[in-house]
Amino acid sequence: MEQYYKLDKIKELADNDQDFIFALAQTFLEEVPADAAILQTAVQNQNYLLSYQTAHKMKPTVDMFELGVLDDLIEVQDWGKFEQTDKDVTNQLAKVLQAVENATKEIKEDFNL
Repeated sequence: MEQYYKLDKIKELADNDQDFIFALAQTFLEEVPADAAILQTAVQNQNYLLSYQTAHKMKPTVDMFELGVLDDLIEVQDWGKFEQTDKDVTNQLAKVLQAVENATKEIKEDFNL
């Protein structure tokens, strides 16, 4: 089975404290899927400021859980930040949304949440 997230950085940060790792997994589930939905709507509505703010908020968590789409998320963030009306970030957004969906499902299974 393909692994959609990694805990290497989190284990290092947590000094392998299982309770802290569990708390971070819970926080991921509480925040990231909701932020991804906001990001999707913001991009669809060409709400550049909200796209920028939401992508920027998601970056540390996406990086910490190593979802593999940080560069795509940064492209969406920059699209919003610089109001790049001539750029299409649909593919990058789709990759981010899929990665979040896959990781969310896997984290729920792995942590019995």
